[in-house]
Amino acid sequence: MARVDLSALLEQLSHPAPAVERHIWLISLLAWVRGTEQTLEAPVARVALLLDVLAARPETTQQLRAWWAELLGTVDGSTLLSDYGFGSRNAFMSELVERLNRKLLPATPETQDASELFALVLNNPRDACWIAALPAETLSRLAALLSLPEASASALKASRPVTVWQHTLLHALTFCVSQIRATGFSQEMRLRMSSPLRDGTPFHTLASDLDQVLDTWLQGADTSDAVLHFRSQLDACRHAAATVYGHLDAHGISVDLVFRLRQLRERVLRVRALLDCLLEDTQHIATARLLSHLASVGQEQRSVGALISSNSSLLAAKVAERSSETGEHYITRTRAEYRAMLGNAAGGGALTALTTGMKFGIMALGLSAFWYGLWSGVMYAASFVLIQMLHFTLATKQPAMTAPAMAAKLKDISDSQALQAFVDEVTHLVRSQVAAVIGNVAIVFPAAVLLSAVLLLVTGAPMLTPEKADYVLHSLTLLGPSLLFAAFTGVLLFSSSIVAGWVENWFVLHRLDSAIRYNPRITATLGAARADRWAHFMRHHISGLAANISLGMMLGLVPAILAFIGAALDVRHVTLSAGQLGAACAALGWDVVRNPALWWAVASIPLIGMLNVGVSFYLAFRVALQAHNVSGIDRSRIRSSIWQRVRQAPMSFLWPAKE
Repeated sequence: MARVDLSALLEQLSHPAPAVERHIWLISLLAWVRGTEQTLEAPVARVALLLDVLAARPETTQQLRAWWAELLGTVDGSTLLSDYGFGSRNAFMSELVERLNRKLLPATPETQDASELFALVLNNPRDACWIAALPAETLSRLAALLSLPEASASALKASRPVTVWQHTLLHALTFCVSQIRATGFSQEMRLRMSSPLRDGTPFHTLASDLDQVLDTWLQGADTSDAVLHFRSQLDACRHAAATVYGHLDAHGISVDLVFRLRQLRERVLRVRALLDCLLEDTQHIATARLLSHLASVGQEQRSVGALISSNSSLLAAKVAERSSETGEHYITRTRAEYRAMLGNAAGGGALTALTTGMKFGIMALGLSAFWYGLWSGVMYAASFVLIQMLHFTLATKQPAMTAPAMAAKLKDISDSQALQAFVDEVTHLVRSQVAAVIGNVAIVFPAAVLLSAVLLLVTGAPMLTPEKADYVLHSLTLLGPSLLFAAFTGVLLFSSSIVAGWVENWFVLHRLDSAIRYNPRITATLGAARADRWAHFMRHHISGLAANISLGMMLGLVPAILAFIGAALDVRHVTLSAGQLGAACAALGWDVVRNPALWWAVASIPLIGMLNVGVSFYLAFRVALQAHNVSGIDRSRIRSSIWQRVRQAPMSFLWPAKE
């Protein structure tokens, strides 16, 4: 069957065809070579079969060579070799949009762009593998079939014969080096390189160094010295660009700059591969390796996830680092710190009781779902910010901040003492969470009851009507979806920590604290002393403000937005839920103790707290582990050590030992 299909394809070579028909024929030929088998041997065998058939049919071979020459005359292979797999835009967001378009919109073979044609021809993930598996003998036969003399070789002033492929490589090298120089000379890169390397000349002389290599090769002379110098200059360019990472680490991560740095690194590797194809490829293995790499890159170029993952990893690390700095303040290690945490959490619980009253007040206005969610979010955000400014604690905000602080201690995890120190930190953390939850819940419940009693005395009506109070009991019951909603709230808590880290990174990256402190217009308005205080305040509180405001708005708006699209997810925050339960009990009076719904709701409160804390901590800890490159083996060691501590000293997770 394969011979019949191949014969039908080869018969079409005898008929003249427009460019688009030639491209469609090439797509069909590669589809025949690829086949449907999952093994690499089948495509490799089909390539050998094609060469055998052509060897037996000289006339068809001439037709194929003429067809190949015509194809090369209509598409520019140098742009394929120099630019394929790289972003066509210099910014991350532009490349993201480009990839979405490429992924969602169909491509046409009616093109003169060799990159577009290459993506259509080699569009299967297996293509890179079978190309790399082609044996040297087959590669030599393919090269003999497809190598064509360059008609304009005399214009190159070459002392050696030059093929079309080699001429294409010459142009591709020139284009690729020009892109490297353009990136190195960009303002964003130059300002962030270290001064000695910025003042050096690797980017300045790179083009002339390449010209020296190519001129020497065209004259047929020994290129070893010129190539060695050029490769050293490439390494110098790469090293100079790498110094930008030091600036980003100190002054905030820019995803656009990370994208450019990764592009530059890959272009340096591409230049090396092109040089190998031109200078050291007598068996054509380097060419096969390059084409295999291009086929693999083509698959990655369609992946939006790969782009986001590769270029956001440093931002994730920086977000984790910023959160770890904040999270250190939430970990208690001594009994004095433990008692202080209880006091701060008690203050947070008292303020949350007021938040509960305001929530029911907004509910009484009878607003539509969106406006109720919006104003609830504003109220939550204001309450959380007030808790922050008064240095109180809201328990469930801690885990997403403390997780990166924990992961930051895993850099020397191979040391057994470091591992035990980390387990000690885990016990400190769990105790801190327990203290914060207890402090919040122990105060918010009676405070909500007291607030309802005060409202009853002042206005003659409790905070809730009996009907709404009964609804609160049933909405918090353990028999309902409360635990699912609590886990979902944990996701929102984690998301707020990501927003906090991102906003702080953005604030530092754009040096806004310096702008507030020294900008003439701001200092003229505020005065130098006040501007300095504002700059200091914003630098130290921007992360907390971002976390509290984003969390408040998400708690209010996300359920309303999800309800609009049909996903009936609500939030269950342990402190707010305990406050609502207190208000419901105050409205129903002492008879509520005989209502089973009360005890089902009471039973759900500790589980809601566990899920709020556990889910947000788990997600933040996973991000931090990835940011610090903690391996799977080390993660297993961590789990074993923690379980060993639980068995040996379970009370250490609840109460600090004596100093």
